[in-house]
Parts: sequence; structure tokens; C-alpha cells
Amino acid sequence: MNLSEIWIKRPVMTTLVMLGILLFGIIAYLTLPVSDLPNVDYPTLVVTAAVPGGTPETMASSVATPLERQFSTIAGITSMSSTNRAGLTQITIQFELSRNIDAAAQDVQAAIAAAQRQLPPEMPTPPSYRKVNPADQPILYVALTSATLPLYTLDEYAETMLAQGISTVDGVAQVLVYGSQKYAVRVQLDPNALATRGIGIDDVQNAINSANVNLPTGIIDGTTKSYTILANGQLFDANAYKGIIVAYRNGHPVRLGELGDVIDGVQNDKTAAWYIDRRGIILAIQRQPGTNTVAVARAVRALLPTFRDKLPASVDMAVLFDRSETVRESVHDVKVTLLIALVLVVLVIFLFLRNVSATLIPSLALPMSIIGTFALMWRLGYTLDNLSLMALTLAIGFVVDDAIVMLENIVRHMELKEKPMEAAYAGSREISFTILSMTLSLVAVFIPIIFMGGIVGRLFHEFAVTIAAAVLISGFVSLTLTPMLSSRILRPEGEVHRGRFYTATERAFQKMRDGYDRGLTWSIDHRAFTLSYSIVILMVTLLLFAKAPKDFFPSQDLGMLFGFTQAQEGISFTDMTRHQKAAMSVLQNDRNIEAFMSSIGGFTASNQGVFFARLAPRPPRKLRPEQIIQELRPKFAQIPGFFVFLHYRKRFLLG
Repeated sequence: MNLSEIWIKRPVMTTLVMLGILLFGIIAYLTLPVSDLPNVDYPTLVVTAAVPGGTPETMASSVATPLERQFSTIAGITSMSSTNRAGLTQITIQFELSRNIDAAAQDVQAAIAAAQRQLPPEMPTPPSYRKVNPADQPILYVALTSATLPLYTLDEYAETMLAQGISTVDGVAQVLVYGSQKYAVRVQLDPNALATRGIGIDDVQNAINSANVNLPTGIIDGTTKSYTILANGQLFDANAYKGIIVAYRNGHPVRLGELGDVIDGVQNDKTAAWYIDRRGIILAIQRQPGTNTVAVARAVRALLPTFRDKLPASVDMAVLFDRSETVRESVHDVKVTLLIALVLVVLVIFLFLRNVSATLIPSLALPMSIIGTFALMWRLGYTLDNLSLMALTLAIGFVVDDAIVMLENIVRHMELKEKPMEAAYAGSREISFTILSMTLSLVAVFIPIIFMGGIVGRLFHEFAVTIAAAVLISGFVSLTLTPMLSSRILRPEGEVHRGRFYTATERAFQKMRDGYDRGLTWSIDHRAFTLSYSIVILMVTLLLFAKAPKDFFPSQDLGMLFGFTQAQEGISFTDMTRHQKAAMSVLQNDRNIEAFMSSIGGFTASNQGVFFARLAPRPPRKLRPEQIIQELRPKFAQIPGFFVFLHYRKRFLLG
């Protein structure tokens, strides 16, 4: 049985099938998401519970312990950790990679309901949970600062205009706001003034609640018309609150302004964010899993000029970091490497075959296999990233083998004076099952990687499937397109004109063959030396493997640094700000750092902070990120009672 016979007989059908593969592959390539690495989504849930006024020890014993006892009964949990601070408990639950996140969320909700009776009754709201992906980092940082406007006005622009507008962009998951400063009126009561007038804090609270209302007043019905009474009882600034009557003493009203200071402030004054050395609001945009990082960042940046036109002239907006730039550059480098490998393979084929028509046939198998793989990648939901493109680069050396084997067997029959059509039938019949076995055996090499578990398996699954798909498509092309083209393009041996290039290279190949023959003969005659030499090479290889540095991922210069800061437990916000500014001054004075943002409070504990730095372009920057970290550590160590932890690579694990 000849697997290639029908494809040789029907050249139009073969051509249409190849054009179909080519068309679907090109369309898939244009729609494939672009990212730096494959999507690795960790099924992780974070449970949050609050008890106002609770100490960390109380939160751990009365809130975290009952919840963790219930969560431990859920199947598929790989790790569970809790963080307890004043009035707040956060429990992070990470599940196995194969666990469905929605099913896990239902189990967590059921566990929270079961533990509800064991939790403190004074909890204002039941514990809540949210899905998180610790491997996903923001793709874009935007900073808003102003030298004249108050922070709560800046926050209104950031959260109402920018954050809501950016959230509507297709592919944006959420917009994190660092240093949020939502407007609020703050009342700072004077205990002496309260005691002198015999007024309690609860009286002040009730008076404020009664004075600031927005309720329907009623309707007046007439004979022919009905009127809705509009009486807005809301208060919008501090001056309006000062006139609230709290109580009457000696026949005179006691107003709120007499009992203390009423000021325009913010809801949470224990959080702050800086852009370089200026207070501001930082927006961090996260993309949805599986979306195109480059396309999402481009769409968000296209909106920024419209926002800039609507903002006052006193508001400065700056893009701190755009991760799509590094993704675009790294993917571009891999694409260039892929094209160079493609050209080199074609040149090597031509160098040995020395025939344009014979070189064209296996050369067509290369783009057909690579482009056809894009269609399968799109169907499987993969992305164009460094690993998938690396798989295609490695596959170039594999996909051409089958076509060359098929071509050379057909040429062998033509050298036996057979016509091209007869040679194509005979050669393909002899070699078709050999090519099939070669293709399947090569794919079998990657089966263990495809079914590998854990983080490494999830990360390299896309790599293994991509290269296996390219090999399978190349086998199909070698059994269909290659013999069909051989029967129509190749010319009999007597009709081929041999030029001077062929004659010169033929002599060089004969000398190379003779040298190999002499070396092989010598190795066979000196078996003991050859075996000993091979054993020495093996031992040296094992020794070098043992001593070679090992890491989960190679060092990458993405042009950014992440930092986490931590002070002693119980530190005041003012002192934490002072320590954080000391760390900021170290960053500001480093020539390798171009810009940075810093934040305390908000998403972290009261004694913790974060910063994100954009490195200067390279060149002129000469140091790698790990070298910059080594320079910064001694400087940060000089800040007393303050720890700074630095890293420069994308995190794949919690903690």
C-alpha cells in the first residue's frame, strides 16, 4: 500500500489542501495572542474576614483557626497560609493546577457557611473570597500627580475617569489603584469640649447620621397635577458639617464645629503612593488570562491621549512601565532567529543537493509545517510566546528530515533511469511507512513532557504540543506535497546540467567522505582508545552538569525591579512613611533607575510597602538587574529597622 499514491495522482487536490493549510495558518497567526510566556493560571483563592478592633492574636484564634479547620477538608489544596493583623485576616488557598477554580470557589463558600457559627458574632459582614492569579502581573503602570490639586481630587480623576474607562477595554481584567485617597469629611473631636458640655461620642454620631440623609420626602397630589417634593439633605464638604446641631445646652444649640475640627480629608489616611518623589495615584492595569498582552497595552495607551485632553493642565500623567515593550522585543528576537534558522536550513539543503528544483521541494515543507502549526496553536488556545516560538525554531531541524528522506529515495530511482512519475510512485511506496514511523517515534519523545505534572509540566506543555504538532504536519506534507512535486518538478538525470559550482563542491564532498572513511577505519582499528575516550567525555559531561548553576528560569533583563519593604510590627504610619522615603531616596540617587513608584498601606499590611522601578535603557546602562540589586542591597541595609527585598523576574509562586 502506498500512502502517497492518491496525492501524486491528484495534484489539484494536493495543491488545494496545502493552500487550505496555508490560509488557515496565516489567519491563525494574525489572531494568536502575544505574550512573553505561556499562560499558567494558578487556581488560588483569597478569603478575607474583618473584625474591627481585633488584635492579630484574636484574629488568628477566633477567625483564622475556625476557617482553616473547615478549609482543610476541601480536596485538592496544595498550600494554605493566613496573615493576621489588627482587625483583618487574609487566608490564601492554593489548589492543584488541575483543580477547577469555579468548583473550588463553591467548596470554599460552603466551608465559610459551615464555619459561620464559630466566628465572632460582632463581625460586620461574613468572610468573603476572591479569585486571584499570583503569576499575573500588571502590564501597564500609569501615574497621576499634581503640584496644586489635593489628593482626593486627583483620586476622583483616577478612579472615576481613568480606571473606569480603562476597565472597558477588551482584555483588561482589573485596574488596581495604589495610594487611593477617596474624599471624606473627617471629624476630630476634642474630649474636653465633649466633657464640658456633657455630650457623648454616640450623640455626635447620631447627629451626623440624622443630618446627612438622602431619602424621598413625599408627593403632593392636587386636583389636576401631582408634585414630587425634592429636599436633598446630603452634605458635601466640611463647612456644611460644621453647622450640624448636635445637642442643646442651656437653651443654646451646640454645633459640630464647636466640638472639634471638621476638615476635608480622605477615607483612609493610612495609605500613600509616590511617583518618584511626588505623592500621587498609581494605576496598575492587569490583563485577562489568554489575551494578547501587546494588543491590550496598545488599546489602553490609545485611550491615554483622550484622558489627557480631559484632565486639567495641573495634572501630570506618565506611563511608568509598559510590559508589552519587552514582550514585543523578545518575541521579535525569537522571530528573527526563526527566520535565520529557516534560511540556513534551506542553504544547507542547496549546498548538498546543488539543484534548485530539488532544493525547492523540501524547502516548501518548512513554511507549510510551521504555518500549519499556527492553526493548531490557535485551536488549542495557545499564545505566540518565547517557548512556543522556540519550539518552532527547534522543529525546523526536524520537519525537513522527512521531506529529504522522501526526496532522496525518489532521486535514487531516477538515477536508475526511471521517469519522474514512476520514480515518485516507487520511491514513495518504499519509504512512506518509514516516514510514518519516523514521525510517530519523534512525537513519542515529547509525550512525557505533554503529560508532565506540576508547574514545570504546565509551563512546558505548550512547548511540547507545539513541536509535536509541527512534526506531525511535516510528516503529512512529506507524504503528500513532496512526492507530488517530485513527480512534476524533478528532471531525469540526463537532462540536468552540471555547472562549475557542482563540480567544485563535488570534489570537496568526496574529500570529506574520504576523510570520514579514514577516521571511521582508524576508530574501528583502535577500539580500546575510542571506548576510553568516550567514557572520559561522559564523565567530564556529568561533572560539568553537576557543577553548572541551576535555576527555574534563565536570567532575563526585562528592564524592571520589584521591591517589598517591611518594618517592625506596630510601626506608626508616619514612621513607616519616613522609612519608605529613605528607601525611595536610594532609588532616586541610583543612575541605573529611570523612574519608580512606591506605596505603603492599601494592598499590604500597615508595616509593609512595595515599589516598582523602571530601569534605564540598555545601552547606556551596563549592569544587569541582578548586578543592580547587588549594588542596592548594602545601601538599603543602612536604613535602621527596615528590610527591603528585591527581585527582577516574573514570579511563578506565591510568597
